Amino acid sequence: MTVAIVIVFLLGYCFITLEHNLKVNKTAIALLLSVVCWVLYMASCGQYVPLMHGAEFTHWLGEGGSAADGVKKFVLEKIFVGHVGDTSEIIFFLLGAMTIVEVVDANGGFKFVREKVATKSQKALLWRISFMTFFLSAVLDNLTTSIVMIMVLRKLIAHRRARMRYAGMVIIAANAGGAFSPIGDVTTIMLWIKGCVTTMGVIKELFLPSLIAMLVPLLIMSYNLKGELVQVTGADEKKPASYDFSRPQRNAVFYVGVCGLVFVPVFRALTGLPPFMGILLVLGLLWVLTEFFYGRRRVESHRTNRVSELLTRIDLSTILFFLGILLAVAALQETGVLHEFGEFLGRVSNNNAYLITGVIGVASSIVDNVPLVASCMGMYEMGVTENLMVDGTFWQLLAYCAGTGGSILIIGSAAGVIVMGLERITFGWYFSKFSLIAFVGMVAGMVCYWLEKLFIF
Repeated sequence: MTVAIVIVFLLGYCFITLEHNLKVNKTAIALLLSVVCWVLYMASCGQYVPLMHGAEFTHWLGEGGSAADGVKKFVLEKIFVGHVGDTSEIIFFLLGAMTIVEVVDANGGFKFVREKVATKSQKALLWRISFMTFFLSAVLDNLTTSIVMIMVLRKLIAHRRARMRYAGMVIIAANAGGAFSPIGDVTTIMLWIKGCVTTMGVIKELFLPSLIAMLVPLLIMSYNLKGELVQVTGADEKKPASYDFSRPQRNAVFYVGVCGLVFVPVFRALTGLPPFMGILLVLGLLWVLTEFFYGRRRVESHRTNRVSELLTRIDLSTILFFLGILLAVAALQETGVLHEFGEFLGRVSNNNAYLITGVIGVASSIVDNVPLVASCMGMYEMGVTENLMVDGTFWQLLAYCAGTGGSILIIGSAAGVIVMGLERITFGWYFSKFSLIAFVGMVAGMVCYWLEKLFIF
């Protein structure tokens, strides 16, 4: 049955990778994959439970568990519920964070970004856009940051062809910025919630490598960039958006939302509660604040920017994809295959964390980095070696490489895919202009991390 589960998982993985060719949404595949893998696992769980949970199963029987009920009841009570709980933490965190960002965006919170980066110089704009994207993506998700920055670019540069080089740097900067923050990228969020990395550990040791991963491509791209921009003229400008709130109220929404996201790691450290509880706290405060502002209006709003309405705009397809893929990986983990594969990689690479995570980084440019990181979390057990301790070299490099490696190909990250669609950038154009420098940037960041470990940490 193990072979069947592995074959089903690999087939589903291939279908997810070929989503654009097959014209089938990857979320549908992920949901089917999770159910089929668990059905196959339950059909032969008797061979896996003694192998993976022998002592716990024996203890469960000793506490009154009925052998007559078989191992299926044990799987449901002790194994499956645990995986659902771990997955739910990530799902609730993402759901709350996406809602907060949607509320801030709908109320014009990101308008200040355009004001900060506006300039006539092409080179200056490239640097401002890149750094703004880098730091914003450490707080917001990469997808939202990329959308915001593309909208800003459209307000500043008239011609699509002229915007494309800036859009390519947005992808690299967004992925690099998300790698050094515990809340900046889905894969880093997964490692942080699981306890593989800590807030200060990942920021302190990955900030400089992530910055290098962005700076190297930025220096190369800006080398021959000269002259002034072709500005968007008044005729090209769209009618300014109207908002329900006044400027001070919009600023309040922005600061509560963004500062609240930054506060989440602090909340976890102070209370010991899971991160999604901090996200729910911020969402609740933001919801109360916006309802208070609406309550003070003398006329009924003609817009639908209340939080209750904005919840319908959340990308539930993405949320369900994470649910499906994480549960599918959990089923594969329970067969013991991931652990054995992790040991195989360790033997082949002589347990070289840089080599293993580097390969994972390149692979994340081809296949989705969420199942890749989830698989790695199932392959390796926390604390077995020094590299696998909390904030160990392997976990930190995994967060870094899975994030920055997604920039090597335009289809390697959510940021790349959304920019590809918004600016109609072709795979070949990005490959010829950005793939090599993105790879060089990732490797340069790994060298920087190695030097940090050698001389500083």
